[in-house]
Amino acid sequence: MDHVTIDQIRGELQDSFETLMEKYNIDDIGTFEEEGPEDDYYIGYTVRKNGRVYMVHMPFAKTDEGQLELARQEWTVETDDPTDEDISGFPTIDAVFEQLFK
Repeated sequence: MDHVTIDQIRGELQDSFETLMEKYNIDDIGTFEEEGPEDDYYIGYTVRKNGRVYMVHMPFAKTDEGQLELARQEWTVETDDPTDEDISGFPTIDAVFEQLFK
């Protein structure tokens, strides 16, 4: 992936909301963003289904120009339950939701 702006990624995520909600019967969906240490940046979805909240994101590196570059093609899932461990290694968003909502 080339360098892209945060707004470009947000737009791509938002464009997929309706499709994902219908395909996986999701109650609510929004964007997730979190700045990590140094140049790390995580962006993806916040999803609510059946009373649970999931933060599903990919790792990016922030460039000196403030743009983002994909660090790894790997989705990670966090939940709102602090006792749950993060689950990483999903190659696609469909793989994430198929695992979570099977």
